[in-house]
Amino acid sequence: MVKRSRFAEYKDRYPNYRFELSEEGILLMQCHTDGGSLVWDWRAHDDMADAFADVAGDREIKVLIHVGTGVNYNADWGRLPNGEYPEKPVYDAMPGVRRLHKLDEKAWYSRRLTSNVLDVDVPMISVVNGPCNVHSEVPLMGDIVLASQDAYFQDAAHFPRGLVPGDGQHVIWPLLVGHNRARYMLLTGKKLTAQEALEWGAVAEVHAKDAVLDRAWELARDLAKRPHLVLRYTRQLFTQNLKRAFLDELGHGLETYAQQEFFPFGGGMEPLDRAWDNSPWT
Repeated sequence: MVKRSRFAEYKDRYPNYRFELSEEGILLMQCHTDGGSLVWDWRAHDDMADAFADVAGDREIKVLIHVGTGVNYNADWGRLPNGEYPEKPVYDAMPGVRRLHKLDEKAWYSRRLTSNVLDVDVPMISVVNGPCNVHSEVPLMGDIVLASQDAYFQDAAHFPRGLVPGDGQHVIWPLLVGHNRARYMLLTGKKLTAQEALEWGAVAEVHAKDAVLDRAWELARDLAKRPHLVLRYTRQLFTQNLKRAFLDELGHGLETYAQQEFFPFGGGMEPLDRAWDNSPWT
């Protein structure tokens, strides 16, 4: 939940999120796991919601740059620290209704993640530095979205693997690319390349991998020259319709009850990197 915060209080709080604050008031929020690409696990998921709450409560910053690290933005999901996948989701071993309460907690964090991103009251530049196949709604809620040439977007975690399209991707994609394209993408598991995302209107610019973050800093420094309150109220103007859309539709895609049989790869299904056309759905 958003409350008043200051950079010194949260800059070292989260193991998966590195923060850097420039003299101009530009905040860099970089996702990582041990200095490499982010491994999207429960801790990273929940901490991202809390980290965005801290960012949203920091009234001193003027611009936010949100970016991943290394090869992926967040296309490595569900692994243990040793790089292996667990045999079962942690809550499968929970007795009685504890499993359901654990899933409800994750749905709560998913709602908080979306609302906290939208509560960031300064312009947000998202840098998709590589493949993004889970929670793509996070970078797409930025005001300026940049992508590296090797990036792609995909909803790998939901419908193609037996779940209702959700986590906000069912909200953001129709808004950005239209209902027909969004439905096709979410139903088929299509990997939308950076160039296609540019043509479809989901991203603003595509750059070489080693140049995309520099371009974000260039844009951020230009934005930061504007008056502080102009920046804050402009972001509020841009997020108002998004807040309304997420309020209306987010709950339809938080498939808590369906997840009792699957998450992140239960129900007899295989890990996320399986081929789309060689493993039957169950």
